[in-house]
Amino acid sequence: MFCYQCEETLNGTGCIKNGVCGKKGDVADLQDDLIYLLKSIAFYNSKARANGLNDAKTDEFMLEGLFATITNTNFSKKDIERFISEGFDIKDDIRKKLLKASPDAGEELPPLAKVTPESLPGINTGILATENEDIRSLRELLIYGLKGMAAYAHHANVLGYRDDDIMAFIEKALMATMDDDMGVSELVPLVLECGSKGIITMALLDRANTSTYGDPEPTAVNIGVRGNPAILISGHDLHDLEMLLDQTRGTGIDVYTHGEMLPANSYPVFKKYDNFVGNYGGSWWKQKEEFEKFNGPILMTTNCIVPPKDSYIDRIYTTGVVGFDGVRHIDAGENGGKDFSAIIGQAKTCKPPEQLEEGKIMGGFAHASVLSVADRIIEAVKAGQIRKFVVMAGCDGRHKEREYYTEFAKALPEDTVILTAGCAKYRYNKLDLGDIGGIPRVIDAGQCNDSYSLVVIAQKLAEAFGIEDINDLPVSYNIAWYEQKAVLVLLALLSLGVKNIMLGPRLPAFVSPNVLNVLVGQFNIMPNSSVEEDLKVLL
Repeated sequence: MFCYQCEETLNGTGCIKNGVCGKKGDVADLQDDLIYLLKSIAFYNSKARANGLNDAKTDEFMLEGLFATITNTNFSKKDIERFISEGFDIKDDIRKKLLKASPDAGEELPPLAKVTPESLPGINTGILATENEDIRSLRELLIYGLKGMAAYAHHANVLGYRDDDIMAFIEKALMATMDDDMGVSELVPLVLECGSKGIITMALLDRANTSTYGDPEPTAVNIGVRGNPAILISGHDLHDLEMLLDQTRGTGIDVYTHGEMLPANSYPVFKKYDNFVGNYGGSWWKQKEEFEKFNGPILMTTNCIVPPKDSYIDRIYTTGVVGFDGVRHIDAGENGGKDFSAIIGQAKTCKPPEQLEEGKIMGGFAHASVLSVADRIIEAVKAGQIRKFVVMAGCDGRHKEREYYTEFAKALPEDTVILTAGCAKYRYNKLDLGDIGGIPRVIDAGQCNDSYSLVVIAQKLAEAFGIEDINDLPVSYNIAWYEQKAVLVLLALLSLGVKNIMLGPRLPAFVSPNVLNVLVGQFNIMPNSSVEEDLKVLL
C-alpha cells in the first residue's frame, strides 16, 4: 500500500500500511486495481463512444468506481472486489460490441487493454509504479481531479442530468495517465483542462439540484432538537434525502441533516416537510461523538463516513457508493428508488437525540440569492463598507492546526465578508460575526460542489465593475482542503486563471517540488503560515 491522496496522509508523505482515514491496506490496494481497470475500460469505451456504441450503464459504472475510491467513501473489501468483478464484465461486453462492429478492433492492443481477472493481481497498479516523481505527481493530480468530477457528475446523473463531453474527458484523462509519451509539458495543460471541465460538471449539478429542488433561499437553520425519535442523514445526495423525507412523512419520525447535508435545509422543496427539523452537529470528523449522542439511526449517502464505533455501528446505514464491512447497506431498486423502512422501523424504537447546542445558523446563499441583492453588495463595495471578500471554501479535518481557520475568521476586519462552501464552514459558521448593512459577513453557498456559486458570483461582480481580469476583484482566497473533490475545486479556480491562492493546512503530498514550482510560477499558490502574516498578505 501507498496512498497520499488526502491532506491527513501519514506524516504528510503517505500511508504505507493502513490509511489514517481507517482504510485497510488490502482495501487500498484493491482500489488501486480498480482505478487501473477503469483506465482499461476507458480505452474501450472511448472507442465505443466514437462509434456510437457507448451506454449510460457504463458511464455510471465509471463514475461510481472513481467515486468509491475517494477518501472516506468505501472501506469495504467486498464492495471493491464486486466493483472489479463487474468492471471486467463491462469491459468484455464493450470489447465484444467493438469486435462485432469492426472485426479488426482487437488488433495491436496496448497492455492496459489486455488486463484480465487472472493477470490483474500480478500488475503493479500502485501510485509508485510511475517512477518519475514529476510525472507521477501530475498523473495523480489529474486522477484526484477526476475523482472529484466523478462524484459531482454522479449526483447529477441520479437526477437525470448527463453530459457526454464530461464522460469523454474522463476517459481521455484516464488513458493519459498511462501514456508514457506524455511529459510535464503535455500533462500540465490536461490538468488545467480537468479544472475547466470541473466547472462544467459543477454547473451541471447546480442545474440538476436547482431544477429539481428550487434555488436555495437564505434560511435560518435550527441546530437544536425536538423530543421525537429521529433519523440523521449525512453526505451530499439530495435525492436520498428526498426519498427519506417522503417515506418518513406522517410517521412521527423527525429528520436532521449532518455535515455536508446542512445546505439541504435551504432548498424550497424540502421545506414542505414538517418533520424536517434542521441540522445536528458539525463536521464529518466529529461524527464518532455526535452519532453516539444522536441515539437514532444514521444514513450515510456519500463520502464522509469514518470507521464507526461499536456503540452505534448497529444504527448506521450506508447507501449508494458508500460501504463499510459490518454496516447495513441499502441498495437502489431497478427504478432507482430505495426502501428506507428498516431505518424508519429502527428509529421508532430509539430515544430522541441528545441536544448538543441550540439556536440557528444562516445558509442558502447560492448564486441566485446573492445575485438578487447584487446591487446592494456593489454599492457597499463602492461606499467602502466592504473592503474585501475572502473565499474560505473547502474541507474541514481533524488536525488541531485547523483551528487556524477559526482564528483567521475571528481576526478578519469588520469590513470583510467570508464567501464559503463545503464543510470548511464549520470552523466559523457558528461565530457571531454580524453583518454589513444587512449583508451577512459569512455568505454560505452550500456544499463543496456549490463552490460553483462562488465562481458565478465572482464573475458577475467582475462584470458589474467592468473588470476583465478576475484577479483585480477585491477577492482573496484562503482555501482548506482534505480530499479529492477539493482538488477539483482548486483546479477549477486555476483554470479560470485565479492567482495568489493560499492553501492549507498543508500542501498536498502528491505535488512534487518541481510541479509545485510550476504552480507557484504560474499561479503564486501559497501555503498557510500564521493568522497575522496571512492577514497581511490576503488583505
